[in-house]
Amino acid sequence: MALSTTVSNQKTYLKIAAGEWVPYSKVISLGDGKIQIEGPMRNVLDIFAEMMNFEYELLYAPDNLWGGPLRNGSWTGMLGMLQRDVVEFAIAPFFVTPDRASVSDFTDPVYSDSQAILMVRPEVQSDVTGFLKPFTLLVWLLAVLSLGLVVLAREGLDRWEALDRWEGLDRWEALDRREAQVVTHYTARTSWSRATMWAVQSLLNESPKWLPKKDSGRLLVTTWLLASLVFTSCYSGILTAMLTVPRVTIPIDSLPDLVAQTRLPWRLEAGSMMYAFFEEAQDVLGRKVFAKKAGTFQDCWAARQDVAQGHFAAICDRTTMMKAMSWDFSTTGKCHLYISREKAYSSGILGIAFKTKSKYLPRANKILSFLKESGIMNKWLGDQITNTSLCLKPPTADIKGGISALGFEAFSGSFLLLASDQAVNYEYKFDVVKKKHLSAVNV
Repeated sequence: MALSTTVSNQKTYLKIAAGEWVPYSKVISLGDGKIQIEGPMRNVLDIFAEMMNFEYELLYAPDNLWGGPLRNGSWTGMLGMLQRDVVEFAIAPFFVTPDRASVSDFTDPVYSDSQAILMVRPEVQSDVTGFLKPFTLLVWLLAVLSLGLVVLAREGLDRWEALDRWEGLDRWEALDRREAQVVTHYTARTSWSRATMWAVQSLLNESPKWLPKKDSGRLLVTTWLLASLVFTSCYSGILTAMLTVPRVTIPIDSLPDLVAQTRLPWRLEAGSMMYAFFEEAQDVLGRKVFAKKAGTFQDCWAARQDVAQGHFAAICDRTTMMKAMSWDFSTTGKCHLYISREKAYSSGILGIAFKTKSKYLPRANKILSFLKESGIMNKWLGDQITNTSLCLKPPTADIKGGISALGFEAFSGSFLLLASDQAVNYEYKFDVVKKKHLSAVNV
């Protein structure tokens, strides 16, 4: 198929592929199947047309796809149009990859960009388990282990002191045998409970009734009381700070975070470089990202509202994500989007794709080199992205008004723990009274 013809004024007539990738280019329908584009790529196209003396017709990319390989060796989207010689070049930035370079020739780098995760912006939320957050899971496990060891040590000391008291006491022989059996039985049944209650009371800075009579017991008490003082002081200080100045929890800030959670599904951009990247990934993380995806979306700009409403997370280029943030803040006055701090793909090179061995490519590189060195390319792109500085701040910056009043939800976990403690304490006291009553009856 002929790609170009010569018109009466001796300008060459070219067919050029175009697709919508906001903010680089936005497709405008003119009716009768004709389109035009706006944005930095429109400016580049106009300069190309003037400097290289051609007129053009824009052909919309099938399904607005940049293109990917099929099993039969052909390509979809704009790269497929270049492969089939339908167009001379595609006026759009492409992430340059070896596979794409096999079916087209790219200009020198126009821009560089990276990929990250775009999701709904995290907010301050009440957490029922917030009272456990001052310490990590490992610290809590070590605390419970220490508590258990102290209970065992206290029980051992109890038995040791009991044996010392009983040994050599002839007056017990004068007691009724049945009474001695009841006393011994009751002591054995309640010793573990007393040891546990003593260890917990000491940990909570309450006043335990048991005082040791031997040096070994005094050493145990001193060590445990000091450890409890340090533990509870650190806990209360950290918890007070967390409740006074709320902290926004960011559940997803990297690809490992993304695949480890199940609350927010994620999608990949159809026909994009990232779709092919994860589809062909050999590492475990990359395979999980592709295997567990919830589907695809047309492009990041078109999916911005679904992402802002929390329907799914999207892996997109940073430039489009910043444009989506700009649109969101400009239209609502608020920030509803968040970009992960860690990149899903490090900086990639973007270039304009020409058909293989195109005679227009060398001249295009000279024009683009001038536009880049003069800063015009960056200015055109920067003009498309405004009002993003506030939304690029961490979500904790969204907290206004300083210290705020705490509601019931902030203490709901503590209240539940208190209720459980009272229930256990009531059951323990009831059991003790019941045992004493039974002992009195049996005697």
